[in-house]
Amino acid sequence: MTLQLNPANFLAWRDVALSADAKSTAEKIQPIVLDVRENWELQIASVQPDGFTLLHIPMGQISARLSELQDALDGDQPIACLCHHGIRSQRVASFLAQNGFSAVVNLQGGIQAWSNQLDTSVPHY
Repeated sequence: MTLQLNPANFLAWRDVALSADAKSTAEKIQPIVLDVRENWELQIASVQPDGFTLLHIPMGQISARLSELQDALDGDQPIACLCHHGIRSQRVASFLAQNGFSAVVNLQGGIQAWSNQLDTSVPHY
């Protein structure tokens, strides 16, 4: 089962990921927030990258783009999956974990919880 990360704990997770990367590599690799929502959802509400790289791939494209992700990302690079309420992102996080990504978490409650707990400037929809 994929680890659930409450958005209220995201900054601590990000900071641990950044410090771990700084110790293990000469070049700092930022953790990834993989937003699996549809394009129209991003137009309504989106997170702003801050100490992480924001990557958008709608859930329906993940399996077709798996090799692209495997080529672009290290298998142990920290990835936090994000959707509207945490259901789609949970499925994507599990899929990634089954396909060799070892540091995947699901942002529990999605962007709705992110807005409530971490950044109230992110609109609800």
